[in-house]
Amino acid sequence: MASERRSGQPVLVEREGGVAVITLNRPERLNAFDVAMHTGLAAALDEIEGDPGCRAILLTGAGRGFCAGQDLNERKAAPTGERVDLGETLGAHFNPLIRRLRAAKVPTVCAVNGVAAGAGASLALHCDIVLAARSAKFIFAFSKIGLIPDSGGTWLLPRLMGEARALAGRLAGEPTLAHVALRQAMEAAASNSLDEQLEHERAAQRRLGFSPDYAEGVAAFLEKRAPRFTGRDG
Repeated sequence: MASERRSGQPVLVEREGGVAVITLNRPERLNAFDVAMHTGLAAALDEIEGDPGCRAILLTGAGRGFCAGQDLNERKAAPTGERVDLGETLGAHFNPLIRRLRAAKVPTVCAVNGVAAGAGASLALHCDIVLAARSAKFIFAFSKIGLIPDSGGTWLLPRLMGEARALAGRLAGEPTLAHVALRQAMEAAASNSLDEQLEHERAAQRRLGFSPDYAEGVAAFLEKRAPRFTGRDG
């Protein structure tokens, strides 16, 4: 596992024999995704897919964590009140990434150190093999910002944990819309293919991203305070 940032690039690619090592390289942000990281990761996969000498992919993160998911500094509401279309973000970046990873022509291994949160947790769990350090923590805390798991998270969780355990938690004072959407998504996951579920997540996340609870959840996260959810849809 990488331990420090070694260049200004958000994604590093190195060869170790037949293994292509991809390192998420924004340790100062716990390797959270921004547009530059998405672009760099897509370019890394392009490079690897065009290399017949690559026999396996090892995905890891620099610094003290694997990946904190989406960088919320890019997803807060604008001062004018204009909100971000989260469905567009999933459709343009996260969903294509998950599809490419699942369709990789070589085995994929993820080495997780520290936190793997949100889309970062989904990214890790979509690999063929996950190697977790003692420090590793897999966190799906979407409800804290009024959303549901995405990047195939609602498809993975029922299969890995079972529906009842994934839905358990403290509900009082939390975002009602997100909890109902999560229940609906996990029910749909039972019969959906991964591709179908990625589209279900995109539509649900788009709707939730325009809700007051999402704006409040992101604001509370960035201000390091407890959120005050209302459960209102618009």
